[in-house]
Amino acid sequence: MSVAARFIDIHILQSVPFSNLNRDDTNSVKTVQWGDTLRTRVSSQSWKRAVRGVFEDKVGEAALRTRRIGERVTRELIARGWGETDAQRGGAHVAAASSIKYELAKDPSDPKQIVPNKVLTNAMVYVPEAAVMELADLAEIHRAAVEKAKDIKKPTDKSVLPKDGVEAILRSRNGVINLFGRMLAEVDNAGVDGAVQVAHALTTHQTDVELDYFSAVDDITAVWGDATGSGHMGHAEFSAGTFYRYATVDLRDLATNIGNEPQAVRELTSAFLSAFIESLPQAKKNSTAPHTIPDLVHLSVRTDRPLSFAAAFEEPVQARNGFAQTSRVRLGEYAQAANKLLGTGRVLTSGWAGLDAKDLAGLGQRHDSFDDLITTVLDAALVGSKDEGEAA
Repeated sequence: MSVAARFIDIHILQSVPFSNLNRDDTNSVKTVQWGDTLRTRVSSQSWKRAVRGVFEDKVGEAALRTRRIGERVTRELIARGWGETDAQRGGAHVAAASSIKYELAKDPSDPKQIVPNKVLTNAMVYVPEAAVMELADLAEIHRAAVEKAKDIKKPTDKSVLPKDGVEAILRSRNGVINLFGRMLAEVDNAGVDGAVQVAHALTTHQTDVELDYFSAVDDITAVWGDATGSGHMGHAEFSAGTFYRYATVDLRDLATNIGNEPQAVRELTSAFLSAFIESLPQAKKNSTAPHTIPDLVHLSVRTDRPLSFAAAFEEPVQARNGFAQTSRVRLGEYAQAANKLLGTGRVLTSGWAGLDAKDLAGLGQRHDSFDDLITTVLDAALVGSKDEGEAA
């Protein structure tokens, strides 16, 4: 796919009400000190996982990331009619067959004791969901050997399954892995450089963390009236604000991962951009329901390098009947200045869609909907790629 476009940057401003989208190890709101003020932060890992869930639904493919691949294969073998003992041994031998080191799970009732055939790989295996079926197929081919094999009881036990066969399946990919990448150094040639980079989201302005005290009523006590007080008391942290979110898609890397399939590049990129717009981390969703949509989405197709506009908000936005409107104006002004400084010839096309009724200088053509924005930008970014693919 020899097109001039290299990167598609996506910039989002999104106002999120009282919530805690991403907690740290103490259940506190994640924050960052930026421009000498405290901002609420949502980690890239948290938002990327939310994006991946929406993306998988859109493309109709799923990927599985787990240390418990053996147990997953065991369940598939049981579903195929294997006895539980043989299925557990089969799953264990699958997990023990590759170059990935492993350990045995501990017995919950006695942590000093291991559970035979309950294998945990030391590295997270990240494979297409279909790989589970392929690993089960491999176990079925070698079923006689599995049934005669010894149980896996220690990390030095060898599998009766072919290492090459198992690792060939662990190298398999689908659209999810081609886009998001995979780190699996233990298996040769299994790593995939991701074509997507995602930044931590942070508020465009200073935020305060709110401490919410709550209590839960004991229904029986309330009815009987024989005691006072609540059945449970506690507190949780929340915040609210307008977030700047940023990600970029490297079209060249994605094309390299996929091969000469321009239509697949377009479909995966479109699905990612849409998923990035629509996704929202789900922490504490039942008690906050912070299901907003972005106030503004800006897409830019660049020939040179990715360009985040996070620096637009190093000086925190000051409230003027809220932060959203001022943040949108600030983003437009910064985009115009940054592109002028670098040279506008590096931007093939740009556009935006959002709630603002006014045009925003520096953000390119306005579109009525997010879908129209994505379609128009991809048409410009991938011009000629369809013909090249058909000619190939």
